[in-house]
Amino acid sequence: MGLGNPGERYALTRHNIGILVLELAAARWSVDLGPAGRARGGNGRVGSVEVRLAAPLAWMNETGPAVKALLEELTLSPRDLVVIHDDLDLELGRLRIKRNGGSGGHNGILSILTALETDEFCRLKVGIGRPAPGEDPAEYVLSPFPPEETPRIEEGLERAVAALESLVAEGIEAAMNRFNVRVGEGERDEDG
Repeated sequence: MGLGNPGERYALTRHNIGILVLELAAARWSVDLGPAGRARGGNGRVGSVEVRLAAPLAWMNETGPAVKALLEELTLSPRDLVVIHDDLDLELGRLRIKRNGGSGGHNGILSILTALETDEFCRLKVGIGRPAPGEDPAEYVLSPFPPEETPRIEEGLERAVAALESLVAEGIEAAMNRFNVRVGEGERDEDG
């Protein structure tokens, strides 16, 4: 499930990075994201694993009911869910895979936690960096990436799709070991 806000105005904003990752994954895995109830979605395969990609058509803070409805429709449990979303506390393009936990101040995650009444789902967080001192965080997350950040965010999107593929094909522990690291700071990248 890729989180973001609906509409062209928000399509390339920081808050919509979950949808950007989902759309890139859909293109890589030949998944058509068509209308599907309260979401845009489609079915595909990652290796031998069948996947359902979806992006709710609700506002970020009202995402939970759409996620719950999709899980019920597919007869899946929250433990089958991977939510892709932006994270202010991670540097631009950095990834963090997490199982369980609170919302971390993210209204989309809070809505999902409330609707599902559990934290038993996986999150793939993509760093969007922090706003400058004095800049309103709400305005920051709804702003587009400036041109100078494009190379880093494109690299982050590529890594996020690779992490999503690892989550599906290898499981959460293997994906966490590969992708919950800093790249370019003396630590290993996702290839070791």
